[in-house]
Amino acid sequence: MLGALVGLTAEARLLRKVLPEAPIAVSGATLDGARRALATLRAAGATELLSFGCAAGLSPAMRPGAILVPERVCVHGRHYTANAALRRRFGADRADVVTAGLLQSDVLVETAREKAALFAESGCVAVDMESGLVAESGLPFAVLRVVCDDAARDLPPVACDVLSAGKISVPRLVGGLLRQPGQIGALMALGREAAVARKSMASFLRGL
Repeated sequence: MLGALVGLTAEARLLRKVLPEAPIAVSGATLDGARRALATLRAAGATELLSFGCAAGLSPAMRPGAILVPERVCVHGRHYTANAALRRRFGADRADVVTAGLLQSDVLVETAREKAALFAESGCVAVDMESGLVAESGLPFAVLRVVCDDAARDLPPVACDVLSAGKISVPRLVGGLLRQPGQIGALMALGREAAVARKSMASFLRGL
């Protein structure tokens, strides 16, 4: 049975349209949350895993909306190969899909400088916070991710502290903007990139 690990509840809703019966667990975009979500999937009887949702671009070539079904996931210097059959199931053979490596990060990657350093060090084209745990699980796995913020994007401070239980917390968002209103422009730009990513992934899923 396939189980899916996602970062946010919005990602879970999107995936549910194509996996109506599969268990889907939400990490809340934290490492501890991802560990709990993975345990939930195991308890539900998952025998193979999908890591799904958004990723941050590390390569300058990875623009918002780029779809990634990587051949491998890099976790603390170790490389894990994704299952070929699962990758094909989730579109790896399509011409518009990027198959280069994905990097696991235990923390949110916030700045363009950090992204550039990780790209130079790892050679991976994108990064997320869930796929490494899926790769290390010992179960057959695949990753299906869409780039949201690209390699040149610095995340505004409010974007780094706005999530609660896998959702955007309106009080945190408003409070952060009141404290630092100068970040509104950067937040709006990030929102536009997120909209591009959602549209791209929704279109991709319809084609599977």
